[in-house]
Amino acid sequence: MDALIPQKSPYATAVEAGKSYYWCSCGQSKSQPFCDGSHKGSGFTPVKYEATDSKTVYFCGCKQSGNKPLCDGAHKALA
Repeated sequence: MDALIPQKSPYATAVEAGKSYYWCSCGQSKSQPFCDGSHKGSGFTPVKYEATDSKTVYFCGCKQSGNKPLCDGAHKALA
């Protein structure tokens, strides 16, 4: 099963140093780019991201990144 593609661009998200974030890997979450438990029973699991600095990061929106959970530009190759 392939992940759904909620959007073909990254999610620019402010993160806080010392906090953990759980990126949705299945594409079904209503709380993109974060997990809301919609993956249950699908074989997908969320990917933990630990913020070391307070800054803006770019979480993958197409779920195709080779650098999950962050965007690597893979969305540019999607039709």
